[in-house]
Amino acid sequence: MALVRWEPVPMNRLINSLFDSATAPVSGATTRRWLPATDLIESETHYVLRADLPGVSEDDISIELDHDVLTISGERKAETREQTGGYVRVERVSGSFRRSVRLPKGIDAEAITAAFDNGVLEVSVPKPEQAKPHTVKITVGAGEPEAIESAETPAA
Repeated sequence: MALVRWEPVPMNRLINSLFDSATAPVSGATTRRWLPATDLIESETHYVLRADLPGVSEDDISIELDHDVLTISGERKAETREQTGGYVRVERVSGSFRRSVRLPKGIDAEAITAAFDNGVLEVSVPKPEQAKPHTVKITVGAGEPEAIESAETPAA
Protein backbone atom coordinates (compact mmCIF):
# COMPACT_ATOMS: atom_id res chain seq x y z
CA MET A 1 0.00 0.00 0.00
CA ALA A 2 1.36 3.40 -1.02
CA LEU A 3 1.49 6.20 1.48
CA VAL A 4 -0.02 9.43 0.03
CA ARG A 5 0.38 12.80 1.68
CA TRP A 6 -2.97 14.53 2.31
CA GLU A 7 -3.14 18.13 1.15
CA PRO A 8 -6.23 20.18 1.95
CA VAL A 9 -7.87 22.02 -0.93
CA PRO A 10 -7.32 25.78 -0.66
CA MET A 11 -10.65 27.46 0.04
CA ASN A 12 -10.51 29.86 -2.92
CA ARG A 13 -9.95 26.98 -5.36
CA LEU A 14 -12.84 25.04 -3.81
CA ILE A 15 -15.22 28.02 -4.09
CA ASN A 16 -14.11 28.79 -7.67
CA SER A 17 -14.63 25.18 -8.70
CA LEU A 18 -18.16 25.25 -7.28
CA PHE A 19 -19.10 28.30 -9.33
CA ASP A 20 -17.23 27.17 -12.44
CA SER A 21 -18.78 23.72 -12.46
CA ALA A 22 -22.31 25.14 -12.61
CA THR A 23 -21.58 26.75 -15.97
CA ALA A 24 -19.16 24.16 -17.32
CA PRO A 25 -19.75 22.93 -20.83
CA VAL A 26 -20.34 19.25 -21.49
CA SER A 27 -16.68 18.71 -22.37
CA GLY A 28 -15.75 19.16 -18.72
CA ALA A 29 -13.71 22.32 -19.21
CA THR A 30 -14.52 25.12 -16.83
CA THR A 31 -15.48 28.57 -18.03
CA ARG A 32 -14.80 31.72 -16.13
CA ARG A 33 -16.18 35.19 -16.50
CA TRP A 34 -13.61 37.91 -16.96
CA LEU A 35 -13.95 41.06 -14.86
CA PRO A 36 -11.00 43.42 -15.13
CA ALA A 37 -9.57 44.79 -11.90
CA THR A 38 -10.62 48.40 -11.32
CA ASP A 39 -9.70 51.14 -8.86
CA LEU A 40 -11.87 54.17 -8.09
CA ILE A 41 -9.92 57.07 -6.65
CA GLU A 42 -11.46 60.27 -5.30
CA SER A 43 -9.46 63.49 -5.28
CA GLU A 44 -10.68 66.94 -4.30
CA THR A 45 -11.77 67.79 -7.84
CA HIS A 46 -12.15 64.46 -9.73
CA TYR A 47 -13.11 60.82 -9.58
CA VAL A 48 -10.55 58.66 -11.39
CA LEU A 49 -11.38 55.13 -12.48
CA ARG A 50 -8.50 52.90 -13.55
CA ALA A 51 -9.07 49.51 -15.14
CA ASP A 52 -6.48 46.90 -16.07
CA LEU A 53 -7.33 45.76 -19.60
CA PRO A 54 -4.35 43.78 -20.89
CA GLY A 55 -4.83 42.37 -24.34
CA VAL A 56 -7.75 44.67 -25.13
CA SER A 57 -7.64 47.13 -28.01
CA GLU A 58 -8.97 50.64 -27.39
CA ASP A 59 -11.36 50.04 -30.29
CA ASP A 60 -12.95 47.24 -28.25
CA ILE A 61 -13.71 49.50 -25.23
CA SER A 62 -16.86 51.54 -24.71
CA ILE A 63 -17.39 54.20 -22.02
CA GLU A 64 -20.81 55.70 -21.40
CA LEU A 65 -22.57 57.78 -18.74
CA ASP A 66 -26.29 57.14 -18.37
CA HIS A 67 -28.33 58.57 -15.48
CA ASP A 68 -25.24 59.06 -13.27
CA VAL A 69 -23.98 55.51 -13.92
CA LEU A 70 -20.58 55.27 -15.61
CA THR A 71 -20.23 52.00 -17.52
CA ILE A 72 -17.09 50.58 -19.07
CA SER A 73 -17.63 47.64 -21.36
CA GLY A 74 -15.62 45.81 -23.94
CA GLU A 75 -14.22 42.55 -25.12
CA ARG A 76 -10.92 40.73 -24.99
CA LYS A 77 -10.85 38.53 -28.03
CA ALA A 78 -9.60 34.97 -27.78
CA GLU A 79 -6.30 34.28 -29.45
CA THR A 80 -6.63 32.22 -32.57
CA ARG A 81 -3.57 30.15 -33.19
CA GLU A 82 -2.92 26.78 -34.62
CA GLN A 83 -2.64 24.27 -31.84
CA THR A 84 0.40 22.13 -32.41
CA GLY A 85 0.74 20.83 -28.89
CA GLY A 86 -1.56 20.19 -25.98
CA TYR A 87 -2.18 22.80 -23.35
CA VAL A 88 -1.26 21.87 -19.82
CA ARG A 89 -3.16 24.73 -18.20
CA VAL A 90 -5.09 27.72 -19.54
CA GLU A 91 -5.75 30.57 -17.10
CA ARG A 92 -6.15 33.58 -19.38
CA VAL A 93 -9.78 34.40 -19.91
CA SER A 94 -11.30 36.09 -22.92
CA GLY A 95 -14.75 37.40 -23.60
CA SER A 96 -16.85 40.46 -22.94
CA PHE A 97 -16.96 42.45 -19.71
CA ARG A 98 -19.04 45.24 -18.22
CA ARG A 99 -18.25 47.30 -15.10
CA SER A 100 -20.56 50.04 -13.78
CA VAL A 101 -20.07 52.68 -11.09
CA ARG A 102 -22.78 54.98 -9.74
CA LEU A 103 -21.62 58.59 -9.54
CA PRO A 104 -23.19 61.58 -7.75
CA LYS A 105 -25.89 63.55 -9.54
CA GLY A 106 -24.85 66.52 -11.65
CA ILE A 107 -21.83 65.06 -13.49
CA ASP A 108 -20.99 66.95 -16.68
CA ALA A 109 -20.75 64.21 -19.32
CA GLU A 110 -18.86 66.48 -21.73
CA ALA A 111 -16.04 66.99 -19.20
CA ILE A 112 -15.21 63.28 -18.83
CA THR A 113 -11.83 62.32 -20.30
CA ALA A 114 -10.25 58.92 -20.91
CA ALA A 115 -6.74 57.72 -21.68
CA PHE A 116 -5.51 54.22 -22.55
CA ASP A 117 -1.85 53.40 -22.09
CA ASN A 118 -0.05 50.05 -21.71
CA GLY A 119 -3.28 48.17 -21.09
CA VAL A 120 -4.52 50.53 -18.37
CA LEU A 121 -7.65 52.60 -18.98
CA GLU A 122 -7.93 55.79 -16.94
CA VAL A 123 -11.24 57.66 -16.91
CA SER A 124 -11.29 61.08 -15.21
CA VAL A 125 -14.66 62.46 -14.12
CA PRO A 126 -14.80 66.02 -12.70
CA LYS A 127 -16.86 66.29 -9.54
CA PRO A 128 -20.10 68.25 -9.87
CA GLU A 129 -20.32 71.75 -8.47
CA GLN A 130 -21.79 71.68 -5.01
CA ALA A 131 -24.81 73.90 -4.54
CA LYS A 132 -23.74 76.69 -2.25
CA PRO A 133 -26.42 77.79 0.20
CA HIS A 134 -27.40 81.44 0.10
CA THR A 135 -27.09 82.99 3.52
CA VAL A 136 -29.28 85.85 4.62
CA LYS A 137 -27.89 88.20 7.23
CA ILE A 138 -30.29 89.04 10.01
CA THR A 139 -29.97 92.43 11.64
CA VAL A 140 -31.15 92.85 15.17
CA GLY A 141 -31.92 96.26 16.68
CA ALA A 142 -30.61 98.22 13.75
CA GLY A 143 -31.82 101.43 15.33
CA GLU A 144 -35.15 103.14 15.85
CA PRO A 145 -37.73 102.81 13.11
CA GLU A 146 -38.27 105.89 11.04
CA ALA A 147 -41.43 107.91 11.76
CA ILE A 148 -44.09 107.76 9.14
CA GLU A 149 -45.35 111.18 8.17
CA SER A 150 -48.87 111.70 7.00
CA ALA A 151 -50.31 114.55 4.95
CA GLU A 152 -53.69 114.32 6.66
CA THR A 153 -54.52 116.44 9.66
CA PRO A 154 -56.08 114.73 12.62
CA ALA A 155 -59.83 115.22 13.00
CA ALA A 156 -60.88 117.26 15.99
